Amino acid sequence: MRPRPTRKVLSEAEAAALRRRWARAGLRVAFTNGVFDILHAGHVELLEKAARLGERLIVGLNTDASARRLGKGPQRPINKLKDRARVLAALACVDAVVPFGEDTPERLLSRLKPDVLAKGADYRPDQVAGRRHAGKVALIPLKRGCSTTALLKRIRSRVM
Repeated sequence: MRPRPTRKVLSEAEAAALRRRWARAGLRVAFTNGVFDILHAGHVELLEKAARLGERLIVGLNTDASARRLGKGPQRPINKLKDRARVLAALACVDAVVPFGEDTPERLLSRLKPDVLAKGADYRPDQVAGRRHAGKVALIPLKRGCSTTALLKRIRSRVM
């Protein structure tokens, strides 16, 4: 079992320092990002696959305001940043969670410079924000039928 930081939800500066430590130790670092509003099997599968691309996984997490700007609707995210970060940090495959307030993780990636930047295969490589700051981009196939939007629709249809 690989050793874990005692506290996984980090500031950008803390994550950058940890990334430098991991680099000095020769550890390959993967990065992925998202809103991760209502964690579901598709999220977990993506995170596990992203973690296998490196020896450490950093997850960039959209703040509540940046998540709303992504066009998911004024009611989103359902879960607040603190709660979403806590859930992600509890996953064994996640080594660090770093909230970011911009629309994309471009600035965060410019500081972290991961070896691998993993995104869902609903993106094309040229659409992946921050790709120029990573050693390589890996597109991960998405689990069919799993999305937070679809999950919320199913919940609402059963409630109403």
